[in-house]
Amino acid sequence: MDIISKQQRSELMSKIRGKDTSPERYIRSLLHRRGYRFGLHSKTIQGRPDLVLVKYGVLVFVNGCFWHGHDACPLYRPPKTSKKFWHEKIKRNQQRDLRINRKLLSEGWRVLHIWECAFRSNTKIPEEKLVSAMELFIHGTGKSKSIRGKRLSPLS
Repeated sequence: MDIISKQQRSELMSKIRGKDTSPERYIRSLLHRRGYRFGLHSKTIQGRPDLVLVKYGVLVFVNGCFWHGHDACPLYRPPKTSKKFWHEKIKRNQQRDLRINRKLLSEGWRVLHIWECAFRSNTKIPEEKLVSAMELFIHGTGKSKSIRGKRLSPLS
């Protein structure tokens, strides 16, 4: 059972942004400080990537661990209410992400997924390592990569 009313929950959920979130702004800031220039939320590219680095043929998606169902991640905690609804919704999000990723790769794009746990709370990796991992992908030849936060042991 939810601890707040349906109307209050609806109000809270309506305030969750789909773009220009603080995680996105953080990643943009890191890349911009390193001299990278990029487009944002291209309407012409399927999946509306958060960043488009045309010069390098790279698309960057900044994924929230909850919304994209980052299993085995300490930041992903399934809701205790409306379990079936959320399980199905997150499963659809994961299927959509896979479908879009495959399509973008077939179109010749290189795709980088940066998970929220890479720069949040006690799972974050050092900023220098995060920037280094992004730059290695941008200048490398890999087709697809996910940057995740460090895993926590069950005792931590």
